[in-house]
Amino acid sequence: MIPIQAQDGPSGAETAAAQALDVMHAMRPGLLQFASLPPLSLYVHLPWCLKKCPYCDFNSHEWRGEGDHPPEGAYIDALMADLEASLPLVWGRSVHSIFFGGGTPSLFSPAGIDRLISGIRARLRLEADCEITLEANPGTFEKNRFKAYRAAGVSRLSVGVQSFNDQHLQALGRVHDRAQALAAVEEAAVSFDTFNLDIMYALPGQNLAELTQDVQTALSFQPPHVSIYHLTVEPNTVFAKHPPALPEEDTAYAMMDRITEMTAQQGCARYEVSAYARAEHQCWHNLNYWQFGDYLGIGAGAHSKLTFAHRVMRQVRFRQPQLYMQQALQGLPVTRSEEVSRQDLPFEFMLNALRLKQGFALQDYTERTGLAITSLQAGLAQAERKGLIGRDLHRVWPTELGFDFLSDLQALFLAAD
Repeated sequence: MIPIQAQDGPSGAETAAAQALDVMHAMRPGLLQFASLPPLSLYVHLPWCLKKCPYCDFNSHEWRGEGDHPPEGAYIDALMADLEASLPLVWGRSVHSIFFGGGTPSLFSPAGIDRLISGIRARLRLEADCEITLEANPGTFEKNRFKAYRAAGVSRLSVGVQSFNDQHLQALGRVHDRAQALAAVEEAAVSFDTFNLDIMYALPGQNLAELTQDVQTALSFQPPHVSIYHLTVEPNTVFAKHPPALPEEDTAYAMMDRITEMTAQQGCARYEVSAYARAEHQCWHNLNYWQFGDYLGIGAGAHSKLTFAHRVMRQVRFRQPQLYMQQALQGLPVTRSEEVSRQDLPFEFMLNALRLKQGFALQDYTERTGLAITSLQAGLAQAERKGLIGRDLHRVWPTELGFDFLSDLQALFLAAD
C-alpha cells in the first residue's frame, strides 16, 4: 500500500512528484502480465443530499450550508482538477460510460451537469455511443428539469423512487411522496429512451400485496430497466442503531419470486441479482463493474480500479467534501492507493462476476486478472458440488440456488489466511 497523506499547500513541484510516483509505481514490472486492458468507465460522485436516509451507508452528506443548493461551481472546479491529476493513469484510453452518482446528483443544475460533461469531453476521449447516466430523486424534481439534463448530454436517467407508498416512503426517510414519484417517473419516460427505476422491497411493515402494488405501478410506465433491491440494515446507519421491524425471511423470498414473475411478464429479463431490463437496455456502466472492467472514480470518497501492464491498482479519494475539494485543487485528491494482491484477485473477480445471471467466460477471467483458470479450480469444484454453479468448457454461471445464496457462493473464493 502507498498511502498519500494530506498536505498543506504543496508546491507545483511536490504535486508533480506525487503524480509521477503514482504513475511510476503503477507502471513498474511485476508478476502479472496483461495482454490488453479492459474497458474503462468514469464514475463522478456528487455527495450532497437534501436529507440522509436512515438506511444509507453511502458517502452522502446533508446540505446544511447557506442557500438551497451545495457549492456547485467550486465542486466542479475540484472535479476537473481531480480528473486532470488522474489523466497520466489513463492516457490513450477511451471511456465507454460515465455515471453521475451520489448523494443526489439531481441537486446539481442542468447547467452544472452540462459544464461537467463538457469538461470531461475536453479531457477524455469518449466512445461515440458512450452511456452517460445521472441519478435523480423525485424530491428534486421540477417540470422540464429532466429534459434539460437530456439536452446537457445525459443519455440515461436513474430515478430513485424506492416506493410509491407514502407510508413506506416515510419509513424510509425519503423527502418525496407518491405524487412526486409519479410525476418524476412520468417526466423521465417522456424525456429519455432509456431510464431506470430504483425500487426497494422487504420494507418496514410491507406485505406481499403492497409490494405487488409498487411493482405494478413501476411497470405501468414500461421502464426499459428496473433495479429492485432488498432493504438491508447496514452498519453505521440510523437503521443499525434503531432497527425497524422488517418482513420475515419467507415473506421476503415470496416478494422476490413475485418481482421476478411480474418483470418477466413485462419483458424485463433478470440479468443481474437486482437488475431487470428489456433487450438492449442493460446498464453498460454497471455491467463493466460486474465484468471486472476498469473505472476511474472522481469526487469525494470515490473509488477507482485501474489495470496496468503488470498489476491492478485501487484508489480512494478523500471522503469529506470540503477536504476533498481542498486536496483536489492542490492536485492531490487521493488518500489511499494500493495494489490488489495476487491472492485477492480471484475473490475480487468472482465477487462481481457471479452477480450476473449469465456468469462469465473462462477466457475473461484470465484476461481480467492475469491469472490462470487453475487459480479458481478448488472454489469452482466446491461450488459445483453444492449446486451453486453450472459450468461447461467455456463458461461458469450461478444456478438459481447460487443466486439465492450468493454471499455463500462468493465466499468460496476468499483467499485463505
